[in-house]
Amino acid sequence: MNRRGDPAERLAAAFLEEQGVRILARNYRCRFGEIDLVAESGAFLVFVEVRARASEAFGGAAASITAAKRRRLVAAARHYLAKHRANRACRFDVVLVQGRDREIVWLHDAFGE
Repeated sequence: MNRRGDPAERLAAAFLEEQGVRILARNYRCRFGEIDLVAESGAFLVFVEVRARASEAFGGAAASITAAKRRRLVAAARHYLAKHRANRACRFDVVLVQGRDREIVWLHDAFGE
């Protein structure tokens, strides 16, 4: 996490908690990368990427998640699962914090097929 992303991550965590999601970890780091938020939502262990953009120029927040970033997130999630001996259904969500009004958009299962 960088200092610029901290307010967006706090806003995203508060939003998710209001939706009944339990935050388990923030800024989980390992040699493969970083996961902004690790959470529980129902039966799922959820790995959350938070993206903030002031404008929609250049595709906005969602477009900023590249294939390479996804690979790093998946590798870090595998590390988390192994370290915590977690054997449960998982998904990757994205929380977008967009524009000057900081609109929040929650993309469930953002990397699903």
